[in-house]
Amino acid sequence: MNALRKLGCKQALLPPHERPHIKTLRRLGFAGSDAKILQEAQKKEPWFLLACSSASSMWAANSATFTPSCDSHDGRAHMTPANLTSNFHRSVEAKITEKILKRIFENENLFAVHSPLPEGRYLADEGSANHTRLCRQFGESGLHVFVFSRSAFQSRLEGSHTFPARQTLEASHSIARLHQIDQTHELFIQQNPEAIDLGVFHNDVISTGNQNLFLFHERAFVDTEKVIKCLQEKYAKACRDELNLVEVKAKDVTIKEAIETYLFNSQIVTQNDGSMIMIAPLECRHNSKIHNYLETLVSNKIPSISDIHYLDLFESMQNGGGPACLRCRFVLNEKEIASIKPNIFLNDELYHQLKSWIERHYRDRLTLQDLADPKLLNEGREALDVKFKI
Repeated sequence: MNALRKLGCKQALLPPHERPHIKTLRRLGFAGSDAKILQEAQKKEPWFLLACSSASSMWAANSATFTPSCDSHDGRAHMTPANLTSNFHRSVEAKITEKILKRIFENENLFAVHSPLPEGRYLADEGSANHTRLCRQFGESGLHVFVFSRSAFQSRLEGSHTFPARQTLEASHSIARLHQIDQTHELFIQQNPEAIDLGVFHNDVISTGNQNLFLFHERAFVDTEKVIKCLQEKYAKACRDELNLVEVKAKDVTIKEAIETYLFNSQIVTQNDGSMIMIAPLECRHNSKIHNYLETLVSNKIPSISDIHYLDLFESMQNGGGPACLRCRFVLNEKEIASIKPNIFLNDELYHQLKSWIERHYRDRLTLQDLADPKLLNEGREALDVKFKI
């Protein structure tokens, strides 16, 4: 976050969730004191204790889908927390994320925070990991690209076989309706089932976009040629501009290599001078083939990418999350920013307070046995109760 802030990208903090999540364990039938619940869960069904201890909410790309006020019919910014029903440990996050967003964006004249979509396989929603907003300038109307991996009702759409497809077309349609996006500013694209079966569980693992630039693998979508045509036509009508499409060929980068390095899970951000920088995981730097490809993008001045910044995100990468997984992009105007309490925006003071808070409250190591330790639960609660001086 601080690295991005230094590049001129305003950063806002989504607070961590309480873990282990005792309330969920109680819903599963574990009873008694908190300490007893932890011990019983570890003894009888440890997988539930593991799920309720997950720190996966750090992957903010799955927290919600956002639509700026310039794109909605009622002139409000809309957001819907993802229900994340495809994985139990992630579904625990949905209601908590909703509460956090309602606390941050509490001015209902400016913001509409919707509840997560109903639970169940028909409306499985994975948040902004499967959504990209393309635009000429951030404050202008844009094109919302929703990528789905299966349909609950349209059997003609082929699905994956090895790995489960998560995002449904019906969920994406529902989000677009809730956010009051005009049909001329939305596009629904199916993810390639072959890519899913190779391990591409979210669209942000195989494509990425920023403003008028869209970078994608040639095997990312079903019927790539048709997708390219639709993207160009829809963007031209919605944004009155030409879309810069960069199709990465399989001969240059295989899907396996893209997954191993998380090339497409990079963030592309715009600097104050209008040029773009790509924030890539260090794994892209260590892979000579990927590194050479990225250097070619810069040297060829492929739409405005002026530099590549490599960041060490080893712990996140080991669990399947690169730079793009760690962000949820919200486009806000000055009035909307002014309505939000300033203590969620990262500055020097908050940065140093957070570092001190982590060093004071976070253990430097954690074992499976520790998850059932009531002391760990209490330490987490004490950390979340700390009031920062802003």
